[in-house]
Amino acid sequence: MIELRNVTLTFADGESRITAVDDVTLRGENGTVTGITGPSGSGKSSILAVAATLIRPDSGAVLIGDGSELIDATRVSKPEATALRRERIGIVFQQSNLLPALTAREQLQVMAHLGGRNGRGRVAKVDARVDELLDAVGLATHAGKRPHQLSGGQRQRVAIARGLVHDPEVLLVDEPTSALDQERGAEIMQLIARLTRERETATLLVTHDLVHRDALDELVTVVDGRIASAVGAAGH
Repeated sequence: MIELRNVTLTFADGESRITAVDDVTLRGENGTVTGITGPSGSGKSSILAVAATLIRPDSGAVLIGDGSELIDATRVSKPEATALRRERIGIVFQQSNLLPALTAREQLQVMAHLGGRNGRGRVAKVDARVDELLDAVGLATHAGKRPHQLSGGQRQRVAIARGLVHDPEVLLVDEPTSALDQERGAEIMQLIARLTRERETATLLVTHDLVHRDALDELVTVVDGRIASAVGAAGH
């Protein structure tokens, strides 16, 4: 579970400050995809950055976990926030940001290593998980290919698998279909929805494309940094 509770974030703008996120409260439950939409500049990406512990808000809480495992990410140190991103939060950026020299399999192996999944006799388990994830995103036969040998949709699939390699509780996804045509975009959205449910992650997904809203469990609309509406998406 992830919950943003009364989160406010401001930025300096000359002698004044701009409110990017204004007293936002939203919750993502395990096994569900919560879409966040709104016009450009409405604060969608700022909300995701706060949820990812990449930016500390002025006020409010970012709660991750359940019960006795509940952590307020706004109150941890920078090293602890880094550990949260490596161990409990998966991030899929708008651009896949794959390393050009590495194969699809190696992209995941590097992330697993950064997350502490290698060493101590666990290399074989890591390799098995990497192969399992590549199979889950439909790229088992493309594991040895580098980014320039993959299509845009395939690169995004690698990025999704990479975000899941350390089995996070929370998955944060930023505009996953922005560089894809409608057919490939639908495939990616349905893939994220399926993996979210299978792996019981709490997924927050920023999108401007409401064509694919059937992949969402809830749709939150943000306007001027505030939540204007929150409704169950079609079909859920």
